[in-house]
Amino acid sequence: MIRLPDAAGTLRVHAPRRSPAPPLPPGPPPRSRTVFAAAHVVADPFRNTTPHGRADLDWDATLAFRRHLWEHGLGVAEAMDTAQRGMGLDWPVAAELIRRSAAEARAAGGRIVCGAGTDQLPAASAVTSADVAAAYEEQLAVVEAAGARAVVMASRALAAVATGPDAYREVYGRLLRQTAEPVILHWLGPMFDPALEGYWGSTDLDAATDTLLAVVADHPDKVDGVKVSLLDAGRERALRQRLPHGVRCYTGDDFHYPELIEGDAPGGRHSDALLGVFDPLGPPAAHAVRKLDAGDHHAFRALLDPTVALARHLFERPARYYKTGVVLLAWLSGHQEHFTMAGGLHAARTLPHLARAYELADGLGLFPDPESAEARMKRLLSVHGIDP
Repeated sequence: MIRLPDAAGTLRVHAPRRSPAPPLPPGPPPRSRTVFAAAHVVADPFRNTTPHGRADLDWDATLAFRRHLWEHGLGVAEAMDTAQRGMGLDWPVAAELIRRSAAEARAAGGRIVCGAGTDQLPAASAVTSADVAAAYEEQLAVVEAAGARAVVMASRALAAVATGPDAYREVYGRLLRQTAEPVILHWLGPMFDPALEGYWGSTDLDAATDTLLAVVADHPDKVDGVKVSLLDAGRERALRQRLPHGVRCYTGDDFHYPELIEGDAPGGRHSDALLGVFDPLGPPAAHAVRKLDAGDHHAFRALLDPTVALARHLFERPARYYKTGVVLLAWLSGHQEHFTMAGGLHAARTLPHLARAYELADGLGLFPDPESAEARMKRLLSVHGIDP
């Protein structure tokens, strides 16, 4: 038994599962959907984990987690917001992460895409659209030199300097004319990053969608897909219906992913996936999508629908701090030996939030060793003055 706190400070008794769920065997990548897990990074707990200065990573543990995802058939979306881009991970460390992970992907035969953004630009400096484009070009060059495909991440700097839709078409057009391989365009909503309010040149989401689609239509051969992280299933469905044939819609909706990946009625469109929640859900998520390969929609939903409560909890407002719960679950699952994050982000969620994440994950059977997970959770509670 373990006593878990709620927001009122009341302790409730939780009876952890006593034996692990049957392990899911490794498997090949799904055939019917392209699925990426946006992977977290493991901080080095003996070096800089403060909000000040450059983050230090535990490279062995960070790369081992990527091998875990590849082993189960998932692709890895590297150096994305799950890896704390702009929230503890600066560009020089992100560039090293891209180089190391791309090399590891080649050795493991795993699929990888990597985030290219503009976070090397000084936050306090006035920049122009040309500066933003040059920053993107620098990062795209690193991704391509590493042998990976790029995810063109939404840019805080571009959101700050763009005067309207034409600025987005100009910057993205300049980039797409020179990319070596088709890229994924990323629309990250303000619920994940308030600095991205009004991206694509308008706070009117219909107008913003039109601008994004215009960028795709201008360069359809250079766009592999569009990753949509708006937490609005209806808007994502409408967007994917308007994408040109051959351009994927990658769901980034961590609230509605089962229905969006499953897709519409036979013959309709579906979403592929690039999801932060597939970091802790890697093996069951890959197993579920392989059920779709076999045409078993019922089994797919039976496996994934129960995970939504955990996902919605991890991504509750402010959603950008979901990374804290993701790393907690990695620690409890034995993928790393500590609950410490770059930039001090392990303090970004309350203890009751973390306790509920543990309880939900335990109920799903996500922990390979439930007794170890319980012992680790009890140690965390003890640090906070609770006798569990």
